[in-house]
Amino acid sequence: VQLQASGGGLVQAGASLRLSCAASGRAVNSLVRAWFRRAPGKEREFVAGINLNGGSTYYADSVKGRFTISQDNAKNTLYLQMDSLKPEDTAVYYCASRGAATVFTRAPSQYAYWGQGTQVTVSS
Repeated sequence: VQLQASGGGLVQAGASLRLSCAASGRAVNSLVRAWFRRAPGKEREFVAGINLNGGSTYYADSVKGRFTISQDNAKNTLYLQMDSLKPEDTAVYYCASRGAATVFTRAPSQYAYWGQGTQVTVSS
């Protein structure tokens, strides 16, 4: 297993959750990491990303100001802090890494390693 995601759950609108993604094996050295999500009946979409070569972070407009992506290098773990959750944030959330690539992209097809997904459900 290269990426292991956890932390999802059922919460009410306005609540917070923190997702975690532990890296192992070849995924440990990946510099470009991201979170994606897939809502029922929709395509997988980019949520947030980070380039550890410089620390730049990137966010989808729909989550900007509410979600924060971060990395704990000592634990090889990627986080997604989600605040002020809305019902439209309901989805399966996936962490991903680009492997050896060093340039950030929002295209899911460019990510080599994927976690198994964790369900986030926000009730109104």
